[in-house]
Formats: sequence, C-alpha cells, structure tokens
Amino acid sequence: MNRRRFLALTGSAAAAACAGAPTAPRPRGGGIRIDRIDLFAVRYPMTGYFKFFTGPHGGAGRAAVLIKVTADDGSVGWGQSVPIAKWSDETLETATVALREYFVPALIGRDPEDLAGAQAALSAAIAPGFSTGMPITRAGLDLALHDLIGKRAGKSLAQLWGLPTKETLTLSWTVNVTKLDDVEAVMQAGREHGYRHFNIKVGPDPAFDVQLAQAVRRLAPDCFLWADANGGYAPEDALRAAPLLADAGVSVLEAPLRPNLISGYRALKKQGALPILMDEGVITPTDLREFHALGMLDGVAMKPSRCGGLVSCKAQIEFCIANGLMWLGSGLTDPDVSFAATLQLYAALGLQKPAALNGPQFLTADVLRAPIRVENGEAFVPQGPGLGVEVDEDKVRALVRRTG
Repeated sequence: MNRRRFLALTGSAAAAACAGAPTAPRPRGGGIRIDRIDLFAVRYPMTGYFKFFTGPHGGAGRAAVLIKVTADDGSVGWGQSVPIAKWSDETLETATVALREYFVPALIGRDPEDLAGAQAALSAAIAPGFSTGMPITRAGLDLALHDLIGKRAGKSLAQLWGLPTKETLTLSWTVNVTKLDDVEAVMQAGREHGYRHFNIKVGPDPAFDVQLAQAVRRLAPDCFLWADANGGYAPEDALRAAPLLADAGVSVLEAPLRPNLISGYRALKKQGALPILMDEGVITPTDLREFHALGMLDGVAMKPSRCGGLVSCKAQIEFCIANGLMWLGSGLTDPDVSFAATLQLYAALGLQKPAALNGPQFLTADVLRAPIRVENGEAFVPQGPGLGVEVDEDKVRALVRRTG
C-alpha cells in the first residue's frame, strides 16, 4: 500500500529525512485528499525589547513552525503556528513534536476542505483539557487549510465567507518598557513609522503602571490607549489599578488576571472602572459563552493564533457582535503568514479600533515573495486568494538554516 509522507525540518535538523505516516484509505467517490504536510521550524530575528522574547530561547528569535499542506492534486496551502514559551505552555519544540507525531498523521488522507472533520480529527489526536489541546500549534494547520481552500477557489477569506472587507487596518504601537525614561524614545520610534495609537504592557506594579499610562497619554493625548496586563496582577492590585489607570487616560484593560481567577474578574467587571477584556484562557466559543454568562468580561482581545485558528476566532467575534461585547484585534507578535490571516479576519469582520499587531514592530525578516505593506501605521490587508500572500520556499529554507 502506498504511504503518504510528511517532512519535518527543524532548526537542529535542517534536512531531516522524510518519514512515513499512516494514511486514511481514499473513500469511494474520489475527491482531493491531503497527500503531504511539511513542517519548517524556524526563529525569526527580532529587534527591540519585548518581555515575551527574553532569555536563552526567546532571545534567539520569534519561534514559529511554517506548515505546507499539499493535496494530491498538487494544490498547496501554507499556515503558521506561533508558540511563545513565556506567554503559553506551547514551545517551538513541543509544537513541532505535536504536529509531527499527532496532528499531521490525523490529517493525512483527509479532504482538506472538510474543516469540521479536520477539527474533529485534531481533537481526537490530542484531547482537550480545560479547553482545546495545544491551540496555538493547531492554529497553523487551520490557517494552512483555509489557504489551500481559498487558493483552489480563487477567493480571499472574506470572499469565502461572503463578507465585505477593508483595504487597510490601523495598527497600535507597543510600549513595553522597564524604565519610564525609555517611554519617549519608544513612542518616538512609533511616530517615525506613522503610528498614532499605543498599547502598554502593565502589571504587576500599579504605581509604575499608572505613571507609564500618564506618560503615554501626555505624549499622545488623542490616542486609543490600551493596557494589557497579560494576567500579571493579583486580584487586589487589579481592583486598585483599574480606577487609577482610567484616571490616567487608559481606554481598556486587557487580561488583568489569570483566567482561572473567576471571582476576581467578576469583581473587576462589577467595579466598572474600565472595560475588562479577557485574552488568555478564551480558546473556544464555549469558553467565551461561559465566561460571559458568569459576568467576567466586557469583551475579548482576539487572536486567531491563540484559539486554534480562524474557525474558532471568527465564531467568537460573531458572538461578541451579537451580544454587544467589545472586541479588539490583537496578536502574538505574529510573523508574516499568521499576520496575513489575522489581517484578513479582522478586516472581514469590520474591526473598528487600532489593532495591537506588533509583528512589524519587532520582526526583521519574512518568508513571502512580496512582504505585507505596513505604512504610516496602517497595514494593507492582503486581497489575494487564500491568506492573500505567496510564501517563498527558498526563503523558508534559508530561515531554517539560519535558525540552525
């Protein structure tokens, strides 16, 4: 029996041998099937300080696994998983192993256009815990399937969904500093790139955070100022910080607590000093519905890369719209392929506020034939079929070699 294959190229084994993978028998009646999935583990070089990319691993660059899905008719889709060890419990190493040993074999031989079937197969391969198992890793496969479907149909994501889209999205510049003396220089760098809106990293020290917010508001009095604690406050500190941040000119407070601190979120929402947005911990539409029913949030900072991909994230945005919740567009310092998918999703769903997508701020390389345009604080939404971008495989392999 013929055996389809997948190839894993990692930074430590840039020319790993092809390995056999179990295949599903072709159903009667024909139709295309996934023939091969190639994995390329890389680290994108970076510039500037960002707290999630420090230490011996983060300092080596922004980890990502590029995923190439090839169907048996020769059609191809590209996706990207973007694990961050200091933000989640998924790393470059665990993502690569989970893809190679569990997720890829579950998809080989399947119809690439059966997104629901693919999601079920992935959930059977690695079971959920509290929520979806390894959602950041899974997101790359979701993106690759969407890209393949769109390219076969000659349609962008918005066209596949039957939605209008925007040509550009306004971006927000991240102010992540450890010293107040650095605020002005970081903001000036953003202004030199045409940015007018800013987001700040806060927690765990309310006193420092208030001074940071005051400094940013003073230098950008008309900006949309978004504070993100990444779960960094203790509940009592968050309750103290929220009204002080509001007085300092902050517009919204994202992820003030770890997502399992349910009573703390309910207290913050009841306090009402600022709109309280969740991020970490909201993986599936079920999570969002339950947290909303518990009175924990005023909205969500969305990230397709966090919640398993486009299917889950789109459903969550639609839930927010239907239930009068705020939704903001965010990301995980997404490199090019994930960035393209995220832009298309937010543009199709009509994002109104500046998006905290800081890949262009911190990343210094790409693997695309034509890089995504970001000019004067505006990102040009890819309009081509699939994710709207073309991956240059030579650049991918060069980045694999550079990763080592």
